[in-house]
Amino acid sequence: MNAFLAARPLVVAALHLPDPVAGPKRSPAWLEDYVLTNARLFAEAGVPAVKLQDQTRAAGRASAETVALMASLGRLLRREFPAIHLGIILQAHDAEAPIAVAHAAGACFVRLKVFVAAAVGAEGTKQALAVSARACRAALPAPGVAILADVFDRTTIPLVAIPPERAALWAEGLGADGLVLTGADFGDSLARIRAARGAGVRVPILLGGGVTETNVAEALCVAQGVIVSSSLMRKDAGPDGLLRWDRDATNRLMDRARAAA
Repeated sequence: MNAFLAARPLVVAALHLPDPVAGPKRSPAWLEDYVLTNARLFAEAGVPAVKLQDQTRAAGRASAETVALMASLGRLLRREFPAIHLGIILQAHDAEAPIAVAHAAGACFVRLKVFVAAAVGAEGTKQALAVSARACRAALPAPGVAILADVFDRTTIPLVAIPPERAALWAEGLGADGLVLTGADFGDSLARIRAARGAGVRVPILLGGGVTETNVAEALCVAQGVIVSSSLMRKDAGPDGLLRWDRDATNRLMDRARAAA
Protein backbone atom coordinates (compact mmCIF):
# COMPACT_ATOMS: atom_id res chain seq x y z
CA MET A 1 0.00 0.00 0.00
CA ASN A 2 1.13 3.56 -0.75
CA ALA A 3 2.55 5.07 2.48
CA PHE A 4 0.14 7.97 2.16
CA LEU A 5 -2.87 5.67 2.49
CA ALA A 6 -1.35 4.06 5.58
CA ALA A 7 -1.11 7.37 7.49
CA ARG A 8 -3.16 7.58 10.70
CA PRO A 9 -5.05 9.76 11.15
CA LEU A 10 -5.44 10.11 7.40
CA VAL A 11 -6.47 13.76 7.07
CA VAL A 12 -6.09 15.44 3.68
CA ALA A 13 -6.28 19.23 3.57
CA ALA A 14 -7.42 20.57 0.19
CA LEU A 15 -5.31 23.63 -0.64
CA HIS A 16 -7.39 25.36 -3.31
CA LEU A 17 -5.63 27.76 -5.64
CA PRO A 18 -7.56 30.94 -6.48
CA ASP A 19 -9.85 30.73 -9.51
CA PRO A 20 -7.83 32.48 -12.28
CA VAL A 21 -10.99 33.69 -14.03
CA ALA A 22 -13.36 34.62 -11.20
CA GLY A 23 -10.72 36.71 -9.43
CA PRO A 24 -7.68 38.81 -10.34
CA LYS A 25 -4.89 37.21 -12.33
CA ARG A 26 -2.13 36.19 -9.93
CA SER A 27 1.55 36.04 -10.76
CA PRO A 28 3.49 32.80 -10.27
CA ALA A 29 5.44 34.52 -7.48
CA TRP A 30 2.20 35.43 -5.63
CA LEU A 31 0.93 31.87 -6.02
CA GLU A 32 4.19 30.49 -4.64
CA ASP A 33 3.82 32.67 -1.52
CA TYR A 34 0.17 31.63 -1.21
CA VAL A 35 0.94 27.92 -1.43
CA LEU A 36 3.84 28.06 1.03
CA THR A 37 1.94 30.23 3.54
CA ASN A 38 -1.00 27.85 3.74
CA ALA A 39 1.04 24.66 3.47
CA ARG A 40 3.11 25.87 6.43
CA LEU A 41 -0.06 26.23 8.52
CA PHE A 42 -1.09 22.67 7.66
CA ALA A 43 2.39 21.33 8.38
CA GLU A 44 2.61 23.05 11.76
CA ALA A 45 -0.81 21.64 12.71
CA GLY A 46 0.40 18.13 11.89
CA VAL A 47 -1.84 17.56 8.85
CA PRO A 48 -0.23 14.55 7.14
CA ALA A 49 -1.41 15.20 3.58
CA VAL A 50 -2.15 18.24 1.42
CA LYS A 51 -3.99 18.11 -1.89
CA LEU A 52 -2.99 20.98 -4.19
CA GLN A 53 -6.17 21.84 -6.08
CA ASP A 54 -6.28 23.69 -9.38
CA GLN A 55 -9.42 25.73 -10.11
CA THR A 56 -8.89 26.37 -13.83
CA ARG A 57 -12.03 25.32 -15.66
CA ALA A 58 -11.45 23.85 -19.10
CA ALA A 59 -13.78 22.69 -21.84
CA GLY A 60 -11.42 19.81 -22.57
CA ARG A 61 -8.08 18.66 -21.25
CA ALA A 62 -5.85 20.74 -19.00
CA SER A 63 -3.82 23.41 -20.77
CA ALA A 64 -0.03 23.36 -20.97
CA GLU A 65 0.02 26.48 -18.77
CA THR A 66 -1.97 24.71 -16.05
CA VAL A 67 0.22 21.62 -16.16
CA ALA A 68 3.43 23.67 -15.97
CA LEU A 69 2.20 25.89 -13.13
CA MET A 70 0.85 23.01 -11.06
CA ALA A 71 4.04 20.99 -11.50
CA SER A 72 6.12 23.99 -10.44
CA LEU A 73 3.99 24.79 -7.38
CA GLY A 74 3.80 21.14 -6.41
CA ARG A 75 7.56 20.75 -6.64
CA LEU A 76 8.03 23.85 -4.48
CA LEU A 77 5.64 22.55 -1.82
CA ARG A 78 7.29 19.14 -1.88
CA ARG A 79 10.75 20.64 -1.45
CA GLU A 80 9.77 22.95 1.42
CA PHE A 81 7.63 20.39 3.28
CA PRO A 82 9.05 16.96 2.46
CA ALA A 83 7.21 15.24 5.32
CA ILE A 84 3.80 16.11 3.86
CA HIS A 85 2.14 13.61 1.55
CA LEU A 86 1.38 15.72 -1.53
CA GLY A 87 -1.58 15.16 -3.82
CA ILE A 88 -2.73 16.77 -7.07
CA ILE A 89 -6.19 17.47 -8.49
CA LEU A 90 -7.01 19.45 -11.64
CA GLN A 91 -10.35 21.06 -12.42
CA ALA A 92 -10.13 19.95 -16.04
CA HIS A 93 -11.60 16.52 -16.79
CA ASP A 94 -8.30 14.93 -17.69
CA ALA A 95 -6.88 11.52 -16.79
CA GLU A 96 -3.28 12.09 -17.83
CA ALA A 97 -2.39 15.64 -16.79
CA PRO A 98 -2.80 15.15 -13.01
CA ILE A 99 -0.65 12.02 -13.05
CA ALA A 100 2.00 13.76 -15.15
CA VAL A 101 1.99 16.73 -12.73
CA ALA A 102 2.24 14.41 -9.73
CA HIS A 103 5.11 12.52 -11.35
CA ALA A 104 7.02 15.74 -12.10
CA ALA A 105 6.35 17.29 -8.69
CA GLY A 106 7.14 14.22 -6.62
CA ALA A 107 3.56 13.94 -5.36
CA CYS A 108 2.29 10.59 -4.11
CA PHE A 109 -1.39 10.70 -5.11
CA VAL A 110 -3.95 12.21 -7.43
CA ARG A 111 -7.71 12.57 -7.07
CA LEU A 112 -9.74 11.79 -10.18
CA LYS A 113 -13.46 12.48 -10.40
CA VAL A 114 -15.73 10.42 -12.67
CA PHE A 115 -13.32 7.50 -12.61
CA VAL A 116 -15.95 4.99 -13.76
CA ALA A 117 -19.23 5.21 -15.71
CA ALA A 118 -20.32 8.66 -16.89
CA ALA A 119 -21.84 11.76 -15.33
CA VAL A 120 -23.13 15.19 -16.20
CA GLY A 121 -22.22 18.36 -14.36
CA ALA A 122 -22.42 22.09 -14.84
CA GLU A 123 -19.69 21.86 -17.50
CA GLY A 124 -21.34 19.05 -19.48
CA THR A 125 -20.99 15.30 -19.83
CA LYS A 126 -17.92 13.50 -18.50
CA GLN A 127 -16.79 9.98 -19.37
CA ALA A 128 -14.85 7.55 -17.20
CA LEU A 129 -11.14 8.29 -16.73
CA ALA A 130 -10.06 4.91 -15.37
CA VAL A 131 -8.60 3.25 -18.48
CA SER A 132 -6.61 6.32 -19.60
CA ALA A 133 -5.35 7.00 -16.08
CA ARG A 134 -4.00 3.49 -15.60
CA ALA A 135 -2.33 3.54 -19.02
CA CYS A 136 -0.68 6.89 -18.30
CA ARG A 137 0.62 5.78 -14.92
CA ALA A 138 2.10 2.63 -16.44
CA ALA A 139 3.64 4.45 -19.40
CA LEU A 140 5.49 7.17 -17.45
CA PRO A 141 6.05 4.99 -15.30
CA ALA A 142 4.74 6.46 -12.05
CA PRO A 143 3.99 3.49 -9.77
CA GLY A 144 4.35 5.66 -6.66
CA VAL A 145 1.38 7.86 -7.61
CA ALA A 146 -1.75 6.45 -5.96
CA ILE A 147 -5.12 7.08 -7.58
CA LEU A 148 -7.98 8.26 -5.39
CA ALA A 149 -11.18 7.76 -7.36
CA ASP A 150 -14.39 9.61 -6.65
CA VAL A 151 -17.53 7.51 -6.93
CA PHE A 152 -20.56 9.57 -8.01
CA ASP A 153 -19.18 12.84 -6.66
CA ARG A 154 -21.99 15.14 -5.51
CA THR A 155 -21.04 17.89 -7.97
CA THR A 156 -22.25 15.69 -10.84
CA ILE A 157 -25.24 13.48 -11.64
CA PRO A 158 -24.45 9.90 -12.75
CA LEU A 159 -25.80 8.84 -16.13
CA VAL A 160 -26.15 5.21 -15.08
CA ALA A 161 -28.83 3.91 -12.74
CA ILE A 162 -26.68 1.75 -10.47
CA PRO A 163 -26.11 1.93 -6.71
CA PRO A 164 -22.98 3.83 -5.60
CA GLU A 165 -21.61 0.70 -3.94
CA ARG A 166 -21.62 -1.13 -7.26
CA ALA A 167 -19.80 1.78 -8.90
CA ALA A 168 -17.33 1.62 -6.01
CA LEU A 169 -16.61 -2.02 -6.86
CA TRP A 170 -16.11 -1.00 -10.50
CA ALA A 171 -13.57 1.64 -9.43
CA GLU A 172 -11.70 -0.83 -7.27
CA GLY A 173 -11.72 -3.35 -10.10
CA LEU A 174 -10.31 -0.80 -12.54
CA GLY A 175 -7.32 -0.05 -10.37
CA ALA A 176 -8.22 2.71 -7.92
CA ASP A 177 -5.90 2.59 -4.90
CA GLY A 178 -8.47 4.35 -2.75
CA LEU A 179 -11.98 5.73 -3.10
CA VAL A 180 -13.56 9.08 -2.19
CA LEU A 181 -17.23 8.86 -1.27
CA THR A 182 -19.32 11.99 -0.75
CA GLY A 183 -23.06 11.93 -0.28
CA ALA A 184 -25.62 14.71 -0.27
CA ASP A 185 -24.79 15.37 3.38
CA PHE A 186 -22.59 13.96 6.14
CA GLY A 187 -25.04 11.22 7.10
CA ASP A 188 -25.47 10.14 3.49
CA SER A 189 -21.67 9.99 3.12
CA LEU A 190 -21.40 7.64 6.11
CA ALA A 191 -24.19 5.48 4.69
CA ARG A 192 -22.45 5.22 1.31
CA ILE A 193 -19.20 4.16 2.95
CA ARG A 194 -20.95 1.49 4.98
CA ALA A 195 -22.77 0.24 1.89
CA ALA A 196 -19.51 0.04 -0.08
CA ARG A 197 -17.88 -1.97 2.67
CA GLY A 198 -20.91 -4.22 2.85
CA ALA A 199 -20.65 -4.80 -0.89
CA GLY A 200 -17.08 -6.01 -0.52
CA VAL A 201 -14.90 -2.97 -1.27
CA ARG A 202 -11.47 -3.51 0.29
CA VAL A 203 -9.39 -0.49 -0.70
CA PRO A 204 -9.20 2.49 1.68
CA ILE A 205 -12.19 4.87 1.57
CA LEU A 206 -12.00 8.58 2.34
CA LEU A 207 -14.99 10.75 3.19
CA GLY A 208 -14.84 13.61 0.74
CA GLY A 209 -16.93 16.47 2.15
CA GLY A 210 -18.75 17.97 5.10
CA VAL A 211 -16.06 17.09 7.65
CA THR A 212 -15.68 19.49 10.59
CA GLU A 213 -13.89 19.49 13.91
CA THR A 214 -17.11 18.32 15.58
CA ASN A 215 -17.68 15.26 13.37
CA VAL A 216 -14.17 14.23 12.32
CA ALA A 217 -13.98 11.57 15.04
CA GLU A 218 -17.26 10.03 13.87
CA ALA A 219 -16.06 10.14 10.27
CA LEU A 220 -12.82 8.33 11.12
CA CYS A 221 -14.78 5.57 12.86
CA VAL A 222 -16.32 4.69 9.49
CA ALA A 223 -13.84 5.91 6.85
CA GLN A 224 -10.08 5.33 6.68
CA GLY A 225 -9.55 9.03 6.01
CA VAL A 226 -11.15 12.40 5.41
CA ILE A 227 -10.70 15.30 3.02
CA VAL A 228 -11.31 18.69 4.62
CA SER A 229 -11.09 22.32 3.56
CA SER A 230 -14.16 24.57 3.75
CA SER A 231 -14.78 24.13 7.48
CA LEU A 232 -11.22 25.29 8.21
CA MET A 233 -11.27 28.46 6.12
CA ARG A 234 -10.93 31.86 7.72
CA LYS A 235 -14.16 33.85 7.74
CA ASP A 236 -12.25 37.14 7.71
CA ALA A 237 -9.82 36.36 4.87
CA GLY A 238 -9.62 39.19 2.35
CA PRO A 239 -9.33 38.63 -1.41
CA ASP A 240 -5.66 39.63 -1.43
CA GLY A 241 -4.66 37.88 1.77
CA LEU A 242 -2.21 35.00 1.49
CA LEU A 243 -3.42 33.08 4.56
CA ARG A 244 -6.78 31.52 3.73
CA TRP A 245 -7.10 28.76 6.34
CA ASP A 246 -7.63 29.18 10.08
CA ARG A 247 -4.78 28.03 12.32
CA ASP A 248 -6.84 27.44 15.49
CA ALA A 249 -9.60 25.54 13.65
CA THR A 250 -7.03 23.34 11.94
CA ASN A 251 -5.28 22.58 15.22
CA ARG A 252 -8.56 21.66 16.91
CA LEU A 253 -9.57 19.35 14.06
CA MET A 254 -6.20 17.59 14.12
CA ASP A 255 -6.35 17.19 17.91
CA ARG A 256 -9.71 15.42 17.59
CA ALA A 257 -8.53 13.35 14.60
CA ARG A 258 -5.47 12.16 16.52
CA ALA A 259 -7.61 11.29 19.52
CA ALA A 260 -9.94 9.28 17.29
CA ALA A 261 -7.03 7.45 15.68
